[in-house]
Amino acid sequence: MSFINTIPESEAAGDVKAIYDSEKAAKGYLPNYAKLFCHRPKVMVAWRNLIRSIIENMDTRRYELVTLSAAGKLHSSYCMLAHGSVLKDKFYSSEELSEIVVNTDSPLLTPIEKAIMRFAEKIVIDATSVTQNDIDALRNLGLKDDEIFEIVTVTTARCFFSKTLDALGAEPDNLYLNLDEKLRNNLTVGRSISVQFLIKHFE
Repeated sequence: MSFINTIPESEAAGDVKAIYDSEKAAKGYLPNYAKLFCHRPKVMVAWRNLIRSIIENMDTRRYELVTLSAAGKLHSSYCMLAHGSVLKDKFYSSEELSEIVVNTDSPLLTPIEKAIMRFAEKIVIDATSVTQNDIDALRNLGLKDDEIFEIVTVTTARCFFSKTLDALGAEPDNLYLNLDEKLRNNLTVGRSISVQFLIKHFE
């Protein structure tokens, strides 16, 4: 569900059908967020290309943790649930990830991970508050300038995507209801998970 009308999957054609089919092939279902881009499918393609170009040399866990921190400060349930699910499936148990979400100083995180997550939060809150000292602190932990660039652009790109979804009312897909309840609640920091399918199912 969203605030704007979208093209149903059964009526999609051309570029719209292409992005619908691509998302469905990748995820096994058509996510709510993809439907928003039916109005400008080229923007969806551009987004994919942008984020891939940023993270092509980036460690997956680092990318997901930075994204999680940014999404949290953006109050984006959709992105928190999506990227939290990746972290749970690939790197942490539900209990461990719940701890990280509520405590970015968790011993489950390395010093570099703690630093880059705090840095991402700072960028979202107020990018003009970032100083040379912040950059130097990351360098002192061993990060190179290209890695710092990746962290910044992952964070700022998330601002675009999360705010687009929330401004248009995209609800997180109801498959996230399958997450452990405590983790699900910790990741749901903004809009509630969609229950549209469930309502239809029980009518």
